[in-house]
Amino acid sequence: MFLNCSTADDVLKTIKANNVQMIDLRFVDLPGVWQHFSVPPSAVDGDALAEGIGFDGSSIRGFQEIQESDMLVMPDPATAFLDPFTPATTLVMICNIRDPVTGESYSRDARYIAQKAEAHLKSTGVAETSYFGPEAEFFVFNEVRYGQGINHAFHEIDSKEGIWNSGRAEAPNLGHKPRQKEGYFPVPPTDSMQDLRTEMVLTLETLGVQIEAHHHEVATAGQAEIDMRFTTLTRMADNLMLYKYVIKNVARKHGMTATFMPKPLFEDNASGMHVHQSLWKGKTNLFHSEKDYANLSELARHYIGGLLKHAWALCGFCAPTTNSYRRLVPGYEAPINLVYSQRNRSACCRIPMYSPNPRAKRVEFRTPDPSCNGYLAFAAMLMAGLDGIEHRIDPGKPIDKNLYDLPPAEAKAVKSTPGSLQQALDALEADHAFLLRGNVFTKDVIETWIEYKRKKEVDAIALRPHPYEFHLYYDI
Repeated sequence: MFLNCSTADDVLKTIKANNVQMIDLRFVDLPGVWQHFSVPPSAVDGDALAEGIGFDGSSIRGFQEIQESDMLVMPDPATAFLDPFTPATTLVMICNIRDPVTGESYSRDARYIAQKAEAHLKSTGVAETSYFGPEAEFFVFNEVRYGQGINHAFHEIDSKEGIWNSGRAEAPNLGHKPRQKEGYFPVPPTDSMQDLRTEMVLTLETLGVQIEAHHHEVATAGQAEIDMRFTTLTRMADNLMLYKYVIKNVARKHGMTATFMPKPLFEDNASGMHVHQSLWKGKTNLFHSEKDYANLSELARHYIGGLLKHAWALCGFCAPTTNSYRRLVPGYEAPINLVYSQRNRSACCRIPMYSPNPRAKRVEFRTPDPSCNGYLAFAAMLMAGLDGIEHRIDPGKPIDKNLYDLPPAEAKAVKSTPGSLQQALDALEADHAFLLRGNVFTKDVIETWIEYKRKKEVDAIALRPHPYEFHLYYDI
């Protein structure tokens, strides 16, 4: 249950009113996964909420060295909610991170970076508010097994609605399993996840996350999408963390497993996270214009210009895993083409045309996927868009054709997204000055991010034999 607190006193009153038995303090590590620890209400008073509660930062990915490990979590009362999954009444708060020695906000705290991006937007005078609306897709499987050792490597996924089980002796096998690339919008029984997704939606709404729609996605084997209503940048990044938490735990409650890994299945659609975004002053949507292409303002075109110019660097934050680049390939509705268009889903920037209402005008950046750290990805997209506005970057002419069917000469002129995480990180290393404006990102954050991703992910994958290499090369 969302608790509508605004101050530390509100939190203390809520603890008493709801007979809270445990307080759970959550924050995000640099890669973008929620971390937490819990304290009993007897250990928390107004001073603790105001001054912070200590933890070991050296054990958190992307945080401190062991010789400077002491850190503080600073609970945000406005994020308080009652956890719907714990038997003991547990009040959860999302936290920022602070350095106990300097008393300053921690520069590698992704939530702080998102808050700085919002403050920087206001300081530019371009707009007062940035709204973000991600469409995070995911899979729900019945079982997953994987392992890696010196002499073996494997993974195996199973799903009762996976098309590979159409001939399985299930006693009885009732069929109705969506074929590859045919999972979009069938009714039950083919859509076997309707009730599960509904429970996810109802749970999210009790926690204050507004939902617009849910449905089965294109792939077989339980691919799904639940659409959150747009809100401000940091709040939406908070909601994305809550969204992942709810989806994983509702699935687990039913003996299933949910994943936001972009490409868990071969030869079927991957999970993306198309991000709708717009800039506002007061009640005016600055992206709308009655006169221009797709009713898009000049400011919005320049914002798109920034997204396109910095797209490769943005991929370092928005498509931040080696698995992301199994998705960003031709076909499978992958938005690999660095152009913009109205309605066209093969462009990386799309202008939705569902409604003529000026309030609905927005840009949809389709390259991100849900493996990203939302705080960093949303902040980076905003900074790229602002750079486009500041330098009046022309995004070029829109392309309203199917970009996969262009004649060779036209196709050659269309640039594409990076082909690997290594390429994206190299681009981020070379092109990040736009992220440093207003001290939103720091050189330390960018260098730490790149070093972590190269060592822990790029190199880790590159050094290991791939199972399919045995199929290709064992008999050489």
